[in-house]
Amino acid sequence: MKRVIVGLSGASGVVYGIRLLEVLKGIAEVETHLIVSKGAEITLRLETETSLAAVRALADVVHEHGNLAASISSGSFRACGMVVVPCSMKSLAQIALSLGDNLLSRAADVTLKERRKLVLVPRESPLHLGHLRHMTAVTEMGAIILPPAPSFYHGPQTIMDLVDQTLGKVLDQFEIEHHLFRRWGGDAA
Repeated sequence: MKRVIVGLSGASGVVYGIRLLEVLKGIAEVETHLIVSKGAEITLRLETETSLAAVRALADVVHEHGNLAASISSGSFRACGMVVVPCSMKSLAQIALSLGDNLLSRAADVTLKERRKLVLVPRESPLHLGHLRHMTAVTEMGAIILPPAPSFYHGPQTIMDLVDQTLGKVLDQFEIEHHLFRRWGGDAA
C-alpha cells in the first residue's frame, strides 16, 4: 500500500487536486491523506460547484489544516511522498522557508527532511524573482516543481484532457500506473 499525502492550497486550479483525488480513489493500492488549506476552501467555492464535504469524501483520511499534531506531521508516519496541487505561492514560500506553522507546510517539511518525494504543482503566472527563488530553494532541498504546462502531442479535446496530462506526470513521479494520457511514442509519421 502506497500512502500519498495530498495538499490542496489556495491557488487557482483546485480542479487539479480534485481530479487527482478522484483518480487515486480508483487505485486500490494507494491510500490518500488529505489536507485542505483555508485558501483552498475559498478557491473551491469560487471555481467549482463541488462541496468541501465531497472533496473530503474522495480521500481515505482527512487531516485538519491547523492540526500540527496529526500523524502526517511526524517523520515516523510512513508515506511514499506528498503532492501539493495546486500549490499557491504562499504555500511554496512557507515550504521554502521551512515555516511549518500549518499542517500543509509542516507535512511538506517532514517529507523533505525524510528525503521522500515532494511534488509541488504551482499555479501562478507570470513569475517574479521571489517566486523563482523559492522554487530554486525547494528544488535544492529535493522537491520537484511540476507546473501544469500542457503538451499537445496526445491530442487533447477537452480541458480535462489537459488536466489529466499534468496529473499523469504527477503520478509518474510516484511510480503509480495510470492511463490518463497517451504517451509520446516518437515520430509516428
